[in-house]
Amino acid sequence: MYPVDFPDVDETDLTLASEQYVSSLGSRLGGNEWFTLSQTSKVEVTANNVRLLQLFEDDQSNCAVVALHRPDDPTQVVALNLHEQWWCVDDLLRTSNKSRSGLVLVQSIMERVIVFLLSQVIERSSQEEVMFSLHPCTESCKLLWTENQAVGFYTVKHKGSLCDSWSSYCYLLPVLDTVLVRRSWRRRGFGLRMLEDFCSSFSTEEFLGVSSPLSSSMVA
Repeated sequence: MYPVDFPDVDETDLTLASEQYVSSLGSRLGGNEWFTLSQTSKVEVTANNVRLLQLFEDDQSNCAVVALHRPDDPTQVVALNLHEQWWCVDDLLRTSNKSRSGLVLVQSIMERVIVFLLSQVIERSSQEEVMFSLHPCTESCKLLWTENQAVGFYTVKHKGSLCDSWSSYCYLLPVLDTVLVRRSWRRRGFGLRMLEDFCSSFSTEEFLGVSSPLSSSMVA
């Protein structure tokens, strides 16, 4: 089983466990802890390369996870600590549940962790800026699953929902806000599949919107 297949946890329990783990690093006795990346590579788990990562927008939630990054590059997250153990990023995007296939509405906190990884970690090269802002904790989102892996996602701003937290402006139509397909899974029609799903989900609406600016890869 993979983390997304475990019984779900709530934001409070996840954040509390994460904070307790980080605070315990400085007082640990005994041998060093290592996380194995491959047969020839491993990363030492120390207070210097472990940090809390916030999952959602600042004004929405304080939910956080424990991340392990390479000692020489804090932008390169290699694992998260969930369910009292370290999981490599690739395994966090996997499922053993055969019924989890196609476009699935995000509901659990673990599914939102996957959206976070896809938008903030997976497609990020060394020292590169992240492609997306953090999503709100209540963001309407679907994950695309194929071959037991999460390969993409899209998010929607619903008609009538607030545009931001500091004004009273609302969206006047459903808007396709963010879309991502992992690089290794592109050119297979998944982007078009998500666009079609978005349109069919609001088939009674006369007009639909797409957030701007569009990335060069999406325009292509």
